[in-house]
This record gives sequence, C-alpha cells and structure tokens, in this order.
Amino acid sequence: MPLHVPQAPAPALRSVLTALDSPTAVREARTPVLSTLTGPFEPELPLPVHVLDDITASDGPPRTRLTGWRFLIRDGDRTVAAAEAMLTADGWAFSHFSEGPYVSSAELALSEAESLPSAYQPRLLSIPELYMVTLWLHGDLAADGAEGGLGAGDLLVPLAPAPPGIAAHRAHRATDLLPVLTHRLTRVPLLGSPA
Repeated sequence: MPLHVPQAPAPALRSVLTALDSPTAVREARTPVLSTLTGPFEPELPLPVHVLDDITASDGPPRTRLTGWRFLIRDGDRTVAAAEAMLTADGWAFSHFSEGPYVSSAELALSEAESLPSAYQPRLLSIPELYMVTLWLHGDLAADGAEGGLGAGDLLVPLAPAPPGIAAHRAHRATDLLPVLTHRLTRVPLLGSPA
C-alpha cells in the first residue's frame, strides 16, 4: 500500500530550500557529501519528527511532541543527506543537514513500508533515552502529521543503528515494542538495597 506522506508546513520547506540554495544563509556548514556535489538538490518525503519523552512515566500513555520536519535530500536519483527544520518562537527555521546511517536506514525503512498490506502515514519518532530513532507508521491517514499520539494499530520500525537487542528494520506494533523499551529503562534495585 502506498504511504500517505503528510504535507509539511510551507515555511518549513522554504527554510530548507533557502539553506540548500544559499549555504551562507545558515550557521552550520553543509555535510561533506553536500559540499562535494553541485546539485540541484531536491527535498523529498517530508516527515514530521516527534520525540517520545519519559517512556517510563506511569501517568498514562507515552506522550509525543513535534520537534521538526525532516526532508530527505536527493541529488539526481540518489538520496545524499537529510535536512531538518525546527519550530522556534518565530516560526519554522532551518536547523541542520545530516548524513550517515540514519539517512540510508530511513530510506530503506520507507521503501519496505510501501510493501505493507495496510496504508500508513509515515513519521519519525525519536526516543532520546535510548538514543533511538524509529519510523513511526501511524494508522490514522487523515491525522495532522504534527499532532497525535501513538495509536493501538501503529507500527514502529527501528532505524539502524538500533540499540543492542532491538532489530533494525523490523516492524513492531507500538503496543508491543513500548513495554520492551520501558523495561530497558526501568532500574532494577540491587539485592539488599532499599527500593
């Protein structure tokens, strides 16, 4: 089934296009690959980036919050980097370029998600406590990509490199993976120590 990619806010896309067209307009230098290529570069597949904070909290389901929009950057027929726009007090602003394993892993996970029997809305979910990023396949296709929490039918696909013991590129129901992740972060008291 095809993925239903949400529409990025126009100012977020403009900030990325401006950074691609004028590297002096941003504080951070381009990545090594972007520095060696002449382009033209095309931002594609805008994905809302959500963060899952404090997954061990016991006061209800885990909460997510939008932190930005990430675009895969293509040079001709290949993906070479990613660019991220972040929400600031003044609106959307370019944040940074990146390259490396998460870029190619995200592209692979998106390609594999296209072959799933159900349609999903793709997002990225960062879990800072585990230094982990997942492709979040949200089941509500009509949802605003900037809002919403994890649904019962949502899938999480860990991107490589994933934490030890978590298989990258394997789709897990969010309801099945979150308890495993929570268990990894729960401290077990040592024998003889106060609880």
